[in-house]
Amino acid sequence: MTTARTPSRPSEAGAWLDRALGAAAAVLLFGLMMLTTADVIGRYIFNWPLRGAFEITELLLLTLIFAGLPLASRADEHVTLDFIDMILTDGGRLFVRRLVDLICGLLILGLAWRVWIKAGKIAGYGDTTEVLRLPVAPFVYFMAVMVAVTGIVHLFKVIFPPPPRRVEFDPEKTTAT
Repeated sequence: MTTARTPSRPSEAGAWLDRALGAAAAVLLFGLMMLTTADVIGRYIFNWPLRGAFEITELLLLTLIFAGLPLASRADEHVTLDFIDMILTDGGRLFVRRLVDLICGLLILGLAWRVWIKAGKIAGYGDTTEVLRLPVAPFVYFMAVMVAVTGIVHLFKVIFPPPPRRVEFDPEKTTAT
């Protein structure tokens, strides 16, 4: 008799994070697409571009990229080099993976702290965008929070690592570069 595996709290929390940030990224991408479409139509058909479209595009892209950062870390979608993995056992790969996630998590949390300090300085000067006069600080605070979430994701993977990937070397297999 086999029992169905019940999801653990970490996987439930990760699934929630994936859904929330994935939905936010989808909405941001859709908004970016609609803004660009409206600006292009207004600019080239009606000779009436949207005022501040470039600024809004920049802010939406910033938000989209930083909302996707924890998703990429959680899904292990970063660029990796696996030339060492071929000579390690499963236990060795797990150790290296945990060590890398620990180092990345600590460095990324340090980066989040510095971005948070920079956001405070930007809020202090009251920095705004040039055309629409939108405050910049909330976006930089968002960056800091998303970078911190990414660091926490890496530290979480130290405690609850995903299963090791199978790495096999096939000298006959060609790779695309």
